[in-house]
Amino acid sequence: MGHEAHQRVALVFTLFDANGNGVLDADDFDLMTARVLAVADDSPAADRQALADSLARYWQVLSETLDENGDGVISPAEFRGFVLNPELFGATAAAFADALAALGDPDRDGLIERPRFLDLMLAIGFDKAGTEALFDAFGPDGQDRITVAAWAEGIRDYYAPEKSGIPGDRLLPQSA
Repeated sequence: MGHEAHQRVALVFTLFDANGNGVLDADDFDLMTARVLAVADDSPAADRQALADSLARYWQVLSETLDENGDGVISPAEFRGFVLNPELFGATAAAFADALAALGDPDRDGLIERPRFLDLMLAIGFDKAGTEALFDAFGPDGQDRITVAAWAEGIRDYYAPEKSGIPGDRLLPQSA
């Protein structure tokens, strides 16, 4: 796993720790779900449910796979090195990718406008500068839109430890 992948793991843990208590638990995933759905209240009900289901499934897979001591929480040590394992989390990450990207396209025209993308990414907890850089890396069209497929693929790439130099790496802290 490359340096970028290690940084991605650390960032994903921080984002998933939505309540900031230093561990992952079911409440974190409920909180993240609520924050994301609050900015996607105009999305079709099926798309909103798919996002909620994908995050619930994410927590289920994490807790069943990584909670080594059975205490109901995932520590940073339990999380590190496992979450970017495609065999364990590939399908879970793909379902999340598809669900989140679909929320970006409430009119189902296959395109996501920058403001909607920013709203969803900020609700997850990403910073604005990194999110703007990521959107630009996806190559928006003349009307400042990206495709649903490009975003979903970008999310999948983010969870692939063998990949580096991907658009999602713009979300990582930049060294001075």
